[in-house]
Amino acid sequence: MKRFIALLLVLAMSLAMTACSQVSANDLMKDVPAKAVDVLPDMDAGASAAAAFGVRLFQTSLEEGKNTLISPLSVLFALAMTTNGADGETLAQMEQVFGMESDELNCYMRAYLDLLPESEKYKMSLANSIWFKDDPNFIVEQSFLQTNADYYGAGAYKAAFDEGTRKDINKWVKEHTDGMIPEILDEIPDEAIMYLVNALAFEAEWADVYEKHQIREGHFTMDNGTRQDVDMMHSQEYTYLEDDMATGFMKFYKDNRYAFVAMLPNEGVSVQQYVNSLTGEHLRNLLNNPQDITVYASMPKFEMEYDTEMSEVLQEMGMTDAFDWKVADFSRLGAYNVDGMNICINRVLHKTYISVTEQGTKAGAATAVEMVAEGAAEIQEYREVVLDRPFVYMLIDCETNLPFFIGSMMDVNGD
Repeated sequence: MKRFIALLLVLAMSLAMTACSQVSANDLMKDVPAKAVDVLPDMDAGASAAAAFGVRLFQTSLEEGKNTLISPLSVLFALAMTTNGADGETLAQMEQVFGMESDELNCYMRAYLDLLPESEKYKMSLANSIWFKDDPNFIVEQSFLQTNADYYGAGAYKAAFDEGTRKDINKWVKEHTDGMIPEILDEIPDEAIMYLVNALAFEAEWADVYEKHQIREGHFTMDNGTRQDVDMMHSQEYTYLEDDMATGFMKFYKDNRYAFVAMLPNEGVSVQQYVNSLTGEHLRNLLNNPQDITVYASMPKFEMEYDTEMSEVLQEMGMTDAFDWKVADFSRLGAYNVDGMNICINRVLHKTYISVTEQGTKAGAATAVEMVAEGAAEIQEYREVVLDRPFVYMLIDCETNLPFFIGSMMDVNGD
């Protein structure tokens, strides 16, 4: 019989906003002021490390022939909070995977939160929370809660970990993903003692919304030759992307702070091959150096939901000790005072949602760590990118060129 106590990471991300009832549990950090922290990170170095992590996470998560959609940013937030409870080799492995030491990661993530823009033209929000079991044997270090409140604004909820708690966590996720992720937990295992939850919500309208005459019936051909009837959206863009294996374009949302990026692998190159060729550095260089060339772009309207459990992916990336109850070291998080019991991560639950239409984009994701313009002017040079076969897409922050969603579209009408 396994002797462990489970730590659960839950990541919830979405693009959209809806009203939701409040959770019944009390936030223990609500009246505890966050301490002022010195945040002077090297933002470019932090973005480079985050991009490298995101690309590796996507490569390891990709399932050949299937749609994939992850939010590296959401996963990173949930895991970064967890890192503040790790020590020894467990901490070292996590820092290696993230490409940053824990203190640097805290500063970078805090600065990222502080730099989130406020605009009536789009919505981008991030929220974090920690839920721990009301169990006399489980002692949580106050310093762990305080650090995550200081750097991540994380609320802390002490709860019974019964059906009521499951509903409360799901309510919190639904509220903070604007209803796009209505549920992240279908159960709370008996061995679970803590959930670290991140929720991200994004909603934006295109800078140039598609007009009715720009939407026409078209076809999307899957890798197996299946031809699907789709609604294709046609536009003229002005930011062209190209590398040795793919061509693409950027389509901006209002205010140009965020953008949709699509990359179409060259004929004879699969999505899997293209993704495997990427590095964080290559991706940031590609996004940092677009070409000002007119692009006749066509892409299908699509909507999809995706959910996955990431423990195997993260272990494959090198974060093994955190999931092994025999060696995991989360002593800076707290202690479970029962002989033979140890705290480790059990599951990393991740759910995402995206909708791309003529108006704009709605997308959402949640992660939980269980421990446990058209015109008549003459165009001199142009390119054409038609997304009528499998492609890779991203939602990026144009200030850092950091993708906060990365996906592969293999089947427009499927999952």
